Amino acid sequence: MHVIADHASLLFRAFGTTLLLSIAGGALAAVLGLTVGIARMSPVPFFQRAGATYVEIIRNTPLTVVFFMIVFVLPQIGVTISSYTLAAVVTLGIYTAAFVSEAVRAGINTVGRGQAEASRALGLSFTEGMRYIIVPQALRAVVPPLANVWIALVKNTSVAAGFGVLELTASGQRINFLDPGSVITALLWIAAAYLIITLGSAAGFRVFEKRMAITR
Repeated sequence: MHVIADHASLLFRAFGTTLLLSIAGGALAAVLGLTVGIARMSPVPFFQRAGATYVEIIRNTPLTVVFFMIVFVLPQIGVTISSYTLAAVVTLGIYTAAFVSEAVRAGINTVGRGQAEASRALGLSFTEGMRYIIVPQALRAVVPPLANVWIALVKNTSVAAGFGVLELTASGQRINFLDPGSVITALLWIAAAYLIITLGSAAGFRVFEKRMAITR
């Protein structure tokens, strides 16, 4: 316990940073992923190809490489992000969006074609049909895969430790430097902190999924 007491400020700060990266990165991924997912279902070939290209490139590129591109390459072409934490949020959002878009696309495919045809018969545009008819129905099928994507995002925040962000994994590295004899205990507490976030989130997703099932 003395490890937690001695490094409480560091651990709580790191825990807060991990939550920030998860929530902010998840919010960006949700917006971008929904946009890309709908673009892939668009009747416009350009949007379909653009969405597919984005997903294939990002999904098949290691997260560490995406971090290098955002943190080190973008400044070389004049695009500077104000802090490493913000750069980590952007990177995690862009990377996770590719997986969110695939979950969204799969969910949309579960909605019968007749729903889209009905929306067009009512005079709704593609965007309106998606917004008011297709996406609300697809949401029920999207919840379980999105829960897995979210948990993966939380664990992926650990990559930010290698790019100057003091999150949970980085705090373990710092404790190892300051107090090598306590690193095992510290890492166990850090693992428990990750479990608090992931297991708590999984429970929340299960409750939401059950409520969505009841409204069917």
